[in-house]
Amino acid sequence: MKDLPTSRFPAASLALAMMIAGTVGAFVTEAGLHPVTIVFWRCVFGAMFLGAWCLLRGYLPDRTLSPSRLALAALAGACMVLSWTAFFAGFAMTSIATTTIVYHVQPFFVVIIGVVFLKERISRDQMLWMLGAFLGVVLASGLVVSHAQASAAWALGIALTLVAALLYAVATILAKGLGQQRAEVTVLCQTIVGIVMLAPFADIGQHVPAHSWGWLVSIGVLHTGIAYVLMNSAFPRLTTPVIGIITFIYPVVAIIIDWAVYGHPLRPAQAAGMALIALATLGVRLGWRFPLRRVSAA
Repeated sequence: MKDLPTSRFPAASLALAMMIAGTVGAFVTEAGLHPVTIVFWRCVFGAMFLGAWCLLRGYLPDRTLSPSRLALAALAGACMVLSWTAFFAGFAMTSIATTTIVYHVQPFFVVIIGVVFLKERISRDQMLWMLGAFLGVVLASGLVVSHAQASAAWALGIALTLVAALLYAVATILAKGLGQQRAEVTVLCQTIVGIVMLAPFADIGQHVPAHSWGWLVSIGVLHTGIAYVLMNSAFPRLTTPVIGIITFIYPVVAIIIDWAVYGHPLRPAQAAGMALIALATLGVRLGWRFPLRRVSAA
């Protein structure tokens, strides 16, 4: 099979994927349905798109899929689907910008899980960057700055977002055990798991307003299908520093949309929190040491 046209310009491909991902909060908000229902339909339309895509590209049938790999993919899928549900719930309880910024501590949960459960080693510099990132979460959450926002619902929204980030980290580590399996096939497995898992709770029989269907289809096809294909076509062709920098287009787009469309400007402390998270993420990915100097690109 020939490469995708976008793979010739991997940086542009990843940037476009991040721009698409940054709009998901607005699509979820406009759909106006319960997060479980939204994730269910995301899985349905995402599975339809990815199934067709994998067949057309020749990724299916995948003869490397064994029962053990399918079980691992299913477990990763369960974590991913629960992560999406908690993430979407956070939008309504806080704001699109706040939820998106806090969600971006996922890489540090990956490190923590590796240290605690996989006995991986962590350096002093990595620990310092992690502390900086979680200080950024405190500032970005708005819980310690604006007393008007520090309600129980707001705090619950932040907690759900952190749970979503943790579940995403678990799904990421589980997916590593799938070896060289195509990422599109893995995500297809995850969406199928989501359909089965959420069907009893999604209230499928309820009336869905006509205007919501366009948003639901877009979340499944655009954010789950096209964005993942763009990302996975770009990752192998880009260096870690470039990926680390381009990834932050995602929260920037979310912040702009939340401010321009919903009138939620980012407060100075929240902006400082995002800057800390971004700096700490780059510090870990690029191997920066204290005092700051670049020593390697992991």
